[in-house]
Amino acid sequence: MNTTQPLYPLTLRLAGREALVVGGGPVAARRASGLIVADAIVTVVAPVVCAELADLIRSGAVTWLVRGYQQGDLDGKWLVHTATGDRAVDEAVRADADTARVWCVDASDHEASAAWVPAVTRRQGVTVAVAAGGDPRRATAVRDAVAAAIDDGTISPFAAIPAASKQPRRVDFPAGSVALVGGGPGDPDLITVRGRDLLAQADVVVADRLGPRTLLAGLSDRVTVIDVGKLPGHHPVPQDEINAILVRYAKAGQRVLRLKGGDPYVLGRGGEELDLCRTAGVPVQVVPGVTSAISAPAVAGIPVTHRGVAAGFTVVTGHDQLADLPGGRDHTVVLLMGVSGLARSAATLAAGTRGADCPVAIIEDAYGAGERVTVGTLASIGRQAEETAVRSPAVVVVGDVVALGHHAHGSTADHRELIDTLTKGL
Repeated sequence: MNTTQPLYPLTLRLAGREALVVGGGPVAARRASGLIVADAIVTVVAPVVCAELADLIRSGAVTWLVRGYQQGDLDGKWLVHTATGDRAVDEAVRADADTARVWCVDASDHEASAAWVPAVTRRQGVTVAVAAGGDPRRATAVRDAVAAAIDDGTISPFAAIPAASKQPRRVDFPAGSVALVGGGPGDPDLITVRGRDLLAQADVVVADRLGPRTLLAGLSDRVTVIDVGKLPGHHPVPQDEINAILVRYAKAGQRVLRLKGGDPYVLGRGGEELDLCRTAGVPVQVVPGVTSAISAPAVAGIPVTHRGVAAGFTVVTGHDQLADLPGGRDHTVVLLMGVSGLARSAATLAAGTRGADCPVAIIEDAYGAGERVTVGTLASIGRQAEETAVRSPAVVVVGDVVALGHHAHGSTADHRELIDTLTKGL
């Protein structure tokens, strides 16, 4: 890489302007995600797309042309990213962009690309973009050092000079090892600092559907991102294959980060992945994460425990173990992955000591764009979920604590009376 090549740093306002992404893989998905954040009008051209792009298409954030690239696709576009993985196609897009005087970012050939994507982080209203002469690992390291310095107060975005002279924190991530990282409920701000540090050093990222996927947009094109996201009833990459991927890349000398939603050990099969790595002789570290079992109810103002209301809680997947759960409505039940069998689960719990009038809340897409809360009772929640077309990801909370949440306040006279009764004397 010619590090002496003169560059002209620039930020673009793309809101309301058309941009094109050519390609349907993980790199194209990251480029499309970044354009969406900038409020661009995004079109993707690709015969097939990965799961992450499919999610963006289903959400309506992206228009998909289901075919290969054609001349004329650049008409009216302000910017194009080409990331097909086919150098001939990417070169053709780049040549057409030069002719049309449209800026082109070519993921296949950094040397020939007219524009590069910097390593980006956003903190406290400040956007930090770092270019390092085409060295993505160096750019990412500098970006994360700046982000860490802002997070720990070493640098203030509101001051002209650093507040102190601390060295940025760096976590050990040896080559040939695996890190199982809990990414939290999906909001990029809710991953741990340690998790971010490790992500910045990764060579390979094996990503779940429910982790903080927007962080993938900030990774270098040279980082291999493997999408193993699962949908209810549809597991395109079986767990055995996920385990094999972790071991295979680690044994090839790569730093492999398994980015999981929530916490690796809360119904996340992290224990299986840990055991498989250890059995294969691969060093592995585990970074805990914020589990949706607690954080999703918190979005709705629902504490899973509360003095005088509930002294304990149980987290289950909403299957066969429900009939044997301890306690009554003063013992909170949190159902993960329980949408498909919700009516059956509600009937099972209602038949026990909790009763049909026990409060229930469903929190969909917590911290996401589609966040929604539905409040009812064990008797009504199955019907409500069907009428409102509740979809995964969703967390179901059962117990008296539901009446303490934001969406229960004033929703019915019964809930208001229950709140008054529960909180009296507290």
